[in-house]
Amino acid sequence: MGSGQVTAPGTSQSPEPYRFRGRHITVAGLGVSGLPAARALHGLGAHVTVVNDGDDDRARTQAAGLEELGITVRLGEQAASTLPEGTELVVTAPGWKPGKPLFAAAEQAGVPVWGDVELAWRLRGQGAPPWLAVTGTNGKTTTVRMLASILEAAGLRTAAVGNIGVSLLDAVLGDEPYDVLAVELSSYQLHWSSSVRAHSAAVLNLAPDHLDWHGSMEAYAADKGRVYEGNRIACVYNADATDKPSTEDLVREADVEEGCRAVGFTLGTPGPSQLGVVDGILVDRAFVEDRQGSAQELAEVADVDPPAPHNIANALAAAALARAYGVPAAAVRDGLRAFTPDAHRIAHVADVDGVAWVDDSKATNTHAAQASLAAYESIVWIAGGLAKGAAFDELVAGSAKRLRGVVLIGADRALIREALARHAPEVPVVDLARTDTGAMLQAVQEAKRLARPGDTVLLAPACASMDMFANYNRRGEAFAQAVRELGA
Repeated sequence: MGSGQVTAPGTSQSPEPYRFRGRHITVAGLGVSGLPAARALHGLGAHVTVVNDGDDDRARTQAAGLEELGITVRLGEQAASTLPEGTELVVTAPGWKPGKPLFAAAEQAGVPVWGDVELAWRLRGQGAPPWLAVTGTNGKTTTVRMLASILEAAGLRTAAVGNIGVSLLDAVLGDEPYDVLAVELSSYQLHWSSSVRAHSAAVLNLAPDHLDWHGSMEAYAADKGRVYEGNRIACVYNADATDKPSTEDLVREADVEEGCRAVGFTLGTPGPSQLGVVDGILVDRAFVEDRQGSAQELAEVADVDPPAPHNIANALAAAALARAYGVPAAAVRDGLRAFTPDAHRIAHVADVDGVAWVDDSKATNTHAAQASLAAYESIVWIAGGLAKGAAFDELVAGSAKRLRGVVLIGADRALIREALARHAPEVPVVDLARTDTGAMLQAVQEAKRLARPGDTVLLAPACASMDMFANYNRRGEAFAQAVRELGA
């Protein structure tokens, strides 16, 4: 149990019904999860009070809309730190840290704390669609969208929901009769969930991330591992992982339903109960009758866009969850072919004078950047931003032989420069001291100077963007615009 977390009542396989009408419920946080939670609980007859630590114009506008419905809203740091009198349940936005005073007060008062995902699980109606759940440090959104595409190719009514941007509450309470849901779950959401029980689930990978929130790598991994609790059919894990704890370790520790199977995915030749790759073909040795002696062809590596190693791993994980649900092999192939990756995820921007320019602005940590760098042979790397406490020695040492040159931007670029000096001293480095948004155009110009025909200029910052840009999307857009100006 994480610090500040209170176990919700009814955490068994079939959670006890919770009576909302007439209950005094506090919703912590406005935004994409808090607003629908407050509205849903109010609609169920609860007395809802929303607390939010922000008190800006946006928060006041959101508060006014809720107050028109009869929902009480309290804004400001003091309000967000105080448990409203009479509170019987707290429903929190996933990003609120467990150490906040509100949760300490709830624990002291014996008040349970749920996240929005826990609330959605509790509000499912009879005959609700099962969940195929995905978590991991990197690749969650891509894998969930691949999974949804495969399920749709099989003729199933589905949606990609959860941390992907579509509210689980909207999916659960809406009128759409889904057959199955493809659910992305963050470590924050899993921390605040106690009774969620997926049909099948996957942890794609584990690498240090959000440790300031979770407190330690062990706590972060434990929250990720919650996705396996109570799985009915398959716990899908990364058979290639070497870090400890590994995703397979999390499977071993999970309390699952009897008969639930561990299913691995690998970029190599799969063993029994695994999915993998043989001669450019994605194959299944888990969901076939003779797992010892046969394999089912699912798709070609060329059907995966882009066919970078980490994205093939995403495709295998999506295929494993779909196959656990009974999807035929042809639907895996058709779904992968139909899938279009989101912007800023190892996206090819242009070819200019024989040099490929690739935007992977979504690579906001070292694990994601490592996967991106592994996809190309000769790279001019644009990197830097907010390090979030990360170290870069392992990333640089593992990628040094691929680097033609490096252009560094952002507030914490010195950390990467120092790692380059230790592990790749022969690689030319351009260190841009400016941190305004115009620095991206200069970075692209410097990268062009370093690159040779056949190289790839890769924006894979290994850092967050907020020192220079509003988000990683804006950073990627600035890169693409600069490349377009370069080729004009």
